[in-house]
Amino acid sequence: MFGLELQRRLTKSGSTVRSVVAHPGVAHTNLITHVGGLKGRVEKLFLLPITQDVEHGALPSLFAATQDIPGGSYVGPDGLIHTKGYPEVAKPSKSSRNPDVARRVWAASAELTGTGSDLPSAA
Repeated sequence: MFGLELQRRLTKSGSTVRSVVAHPGVAHTNLITHVGGLKGRVEKLFLLPITQDVEHGALPSLFAATQDIPGGSYVGPDGLIHTKGYPEVAKPSKSSRNPDVARRVWAASAELTGTGSDLPSAA
C-alpha cells in the first residue's frame, strides 16, 4: 500500500523515481526457528514445508532493485501461494490498490511519526 501510494505521489510530482515493492515470500530464517511453545510448533509444522532458503528469499528484492520494471510494480515469488519460488512481477492485492485507504494510512503514518510529506497527495 505504501509503495503504491508513494508511486502515485512521485508520478503526480513529475518525478522519474520509481517505487517498486518486493516481497520475499517465506524464507527459512531464525525468525521461524526461534518461536517457542505451541505457536512455534504449529508454525514449524505448517510453515517449514512452504519456506525457501534465505538466498531465494533475497531474489525478489534483488530483482526489484536491478530490473527495468515500471513504478508501482509488485515483485514476489512465483511459486506455491507466493511463499516461495523465483521472482515475478505480480498484481498487488485488491486492498493494497485502494487509493482512498492508502492516502488515509499515509496521512496517519506521517502524523504519528511527525515526518510530514514533501510529496503532494495523489488525490
